[in-house]
Amino acid sequence: MSERTDQTTPARLPKEGVAAARGPFRPMGMPAEKSMSFGPSAKRLAGRLRGDVPSVVLVFALAVVSVAFSVVGPKILGRATDLIFSGVIGGRLPDGSTKAQAVDEARARGDDTIADMMQGMDVVPGQGIDFGAVGGVLMLALALYVLASAFAWLQGYLLTTVVQRTVMELRSEVEDKLNKLPLPYFDRQPRGELLSRVTNDIDNIAQSLQQTLSQLLTSLLTVVGVVVMMFVISPLLALVALVTIPLSVVVTRLIAKRSQAHFIAQWRHTGELNGQIEEAFTGHEIVKVFGRQKEIEATFVKKNDELFQASFGAQFVSGIIMPTMMFIGNLNYVVIAVVGGLRVTSGAMTLGDVQAFIQYSRQFTQPLTQVASMANLLQSGVASAERVFDLLDATEQTPEPATPATVRDPHGRVEFEDVSFRYHEDSPLIDDLSLVAEPGQTVAIVGPTGAGKTTLVNLVLRFYELDSGRITLDGVDITTMMRTDLRSRIGMVLQDTWLFGGTIRDNIAYGNPEASEAEILQAAEATYVDRFVHSLPDGYDTVMDEEGSSVSAGEKQLLTIARAFLSDPSLLILDEATSSVDTRTEVLVQHAMAALRTDRTSFVIAHRLSTIRDADLILVMESGRIVEQGTHGELLERRGAYFELYNAQFAQAAVDVDDVESGGSPAVVGSPR
Repeated sequence: MSERTDQTTPARLPKEGVAAARGPFRPMGMPAEKSMSFGPSAKRLAGRLRGDVPSVVLVFALAVVSVAFSVVGPKILGRATDLIFSGVIGGRLPDGSTKAQAVDEARARGDDTIADMMQGMDVVPGQGIDFGAVGGVLMLALALYVLASAFAWLQGYLLTTVVQRTVMELRSEVEDKLNKLPLPYFDRQPRGELLSRVTNDIDNIAQSLQQTLSQLLTSLLTVVGVVVMMFVISPLLALVALVTIPLSVVVTRLIAKRSQAHFIAQWRHTGELNGQIEEAFTGHEIVKVFGRQKEIEATFVKKNDELFQASFGAQFVSGIIMPTMMFIGNLNYVVIAVVGGLRVTSGAMTLGDVQAFIQYSRQFTQPLTQVASMANLLQSGVASAERVFDLLDATEQTPEPATPATVRDPHGRVEFEDVSFRYHEDSPLIDDLSLVAEPGQTVAIVGPTGAGKTTLVNLVLRFYELDSGRITLDGVDITTMMRTDLRSRIGMVLQDTWLFGGTIRDNIAYGNPEASEAEILQAAEATYVDRFVHSLPDGYDTVMDEEGSSVSAGEKQLLTIARAFLSDPSLLILDEATSSVDTRTEVLVQHAMAALRTDRTSFVIAHRLSTIRDADLILVMESGRIVEQGTHGELLERRGAYFELYNAQFAQAAVDVDDVESGGSPAVVGSPR
């Protein structure tokens, strides 16, 4: 069974504690996250687009052209309105007179408002609507809008390419980072939480960038273009419209500041809930066996409610931005309509210019409203980016040596020289440990739970780095070797089996992808996998899922042993590798292992002492120290720690019923074998 040391802390959990930490009833507390501020995180996220500078520049240029065509449209349509209105007024005036005469006649009648309007219009008395000119103006406007749409489509296509390529590179960077992180990082992180960062958060970043970048770019350019056109038409009305900008900015910042914390909490709770669900589903059999469905459901309800509260707060607070901006825009619209109407009646503006300005006022407030509505998506994306950046900024494992050493003549000789290691500075685990495992030796490691047995072999694999001392493999310091080179020389079989979705042949070949069919079959026969494979419908081509549901637990264990056989390692590490097989199969597998161990070192972690009686060397560990070492017979004769362990497993006890009935203590009789 996997062991757990009592001297560890959550800050640096050893591998023995992983199973316990991920159990279905583990508390779901997470490490506190220090949130970055919005500005630096958004800047860092935007900086990832620098790799596609030419495409980004082209996207910006296309957006400028598209917005320019769209912005000019209302001014041109205003010209069409002026032509129609002038035609209507001109058709009602007597033919043959001039504009000045018509204005004077209106003033003489006391119609000063009409006179002022005609004064500001390009009207010809007696001439009606020039439909040809109106049609030409409308066709020009249509052409501009079509071109604007075409450029906007092309801009959207390029931007999608840039964003998706950026997110693809981010996923690759995260994948590379995961391969560079030390094992303690994964010990501290619930798997569901880590998966949420790698999947949900990155997907949310992609969605946020895709929806916000195009809209933000277009909206900001539209604001600039509209402001220019409004000043061209009427500086007075433009100043009235611009009053809403600082008001909109203040409102947006106040609301966004409140909603950012909610978005960070939303994605944190999403990761926590994913972790809880993943653990409950992984251990659903244990949950049902112990009848803990209600506790699991209660935990789920609590986490789900926390996520609901955070999500509701984030969406509700950020959702206030949109109606607030619409209200400000409507106030602006009313003011412009009133002031513009007065300007038309005074002859200072034409009706077409007022119409165009009202359209511009809508175009002016609309992008501001859109920017505000994008704020919640942008904040959500930045909150996810913070979580991904936190992963990317995690401390990596020590770098590989610049000039790595390698084992020239592999035999599997392992030597520990004054090795010291601790998971936490205040809790020593292994101190000044020295031992030598010669090639071909079977070294068994026994001891109570938490003694440091699995830690010892994890140090050989460099899953953790030493505090002092060194470990050599065939005379080469393992810290001077590439990790891939070191681990390629070690075969490991754990009590907890792991199989991936694929055929039985693929799962065996995982130990050596270059192995031939004959070598795969040889490994299967040596580990007695071949014996049960032929009973399956498709033999070695039987497809298995990740849970290995098509075979038994013992058969899965045999497959992992076959995988280790096929890798042909210099060093074997067996952590209760036969715990799931029956007694007869265990004997057969041990015979096969004996053949494999020729000229190779084997470290065997065992709780069942009957499986290591024939070991060349037995190490008895307590609290990270080797308290005894020797053969099975030698250790029994010493009647020390090993004798006590052996006695605890094999003593035959009987209870004196008479003593119990008479009120005395139960008497234990018998002796160890």
